[in-house]
Amino acid sequence: MHDMPLIYFGSIPIDLSAVLTLLISSIIVFVLVMLSVRNLSVDNPSRLHNFMEWVVEFVQGIISSAMDLKKGKPYISLGLTLILFIFVSNLLGLPFSFITEAHEPVYIFGHVIEATKDLAHGEHVELLWYKSPTADINITAGLAIIVFVLMNFLGIKQNGKHYFKHYIEPFPIFLPLNIIENLAKPVALAIRLFANIFAGEVLITVILKLSIVSIPFLAIWQGFSIFVGALQAFIFTILTMVYIAQMTIHEEEAH
Repeated sequence: MHDMPLIYFGSIPIDLSAVLTLLISSIIVFVLVMLSVRNLSVDNPSRLHNFMEWVVEFVQGIISSAMDLKKGKPYISLGLTLILFIFVSNLLGLPFSFITEAHEPVYIFGHVIEATKDLAHGEHVELLWYKSPTADINITAGLAIIVFVLMNFLGIKQNGKHYFKHYIEPFPIFLPLNIIENLAKPVALAIRLFANIFAGEVLITVILKLSIVSIPFLAIWQGFSIFVGALQAFIFTILTMVYIAQMTIHEEEAH
């Protein structure tokens, strides 16, 4: 089992592998989008432009399945960001695994890596520096909390009294259940994404221990992992749009 390169700023733990791969994911998505809108041509669009146009249409389809597209247009950029970022993040850990051995305390930015600070002579630890960001529950929880705050903010802003009224529907006695249902949404988002990606990376680690026998199994599983990564990005995005629709569109308006 590998240790995470964890350092502490005061009492706040920072996983350097998560920070590194989050940064890489963000850069990849940013570069991908910038290249797709570079030198736009209606007569001779690039393959990347065609691909990004397809992704935008796909996101529009996701939104239209949750709400009227006229009301959902402001969320296209949100949906596009979520599906691209999560898909790229899901795949980052598949082809690579960067592990180092530490035989003595390792310092980063003047802070010792937690797993190495108590190393005695002759002991060592293996540090995993590269993984899918979404294989970390803290990352998926962060994404889910952002969605939770956003959907409730939009509900209060756009739905007014109907937002608060839905907590006591169909009867006031359902208030505790409706509150629990609302709080359970980010928990479900975070755990579903984390569990699927983390399980995939654990299985890849197990397969790699089979040495040369692992090659065909690894190829098959990595192909399947790409499908799982795409599916989880889709599920997270569509659930986000469904939750926003539930908070911003009241029953009379839906009919």
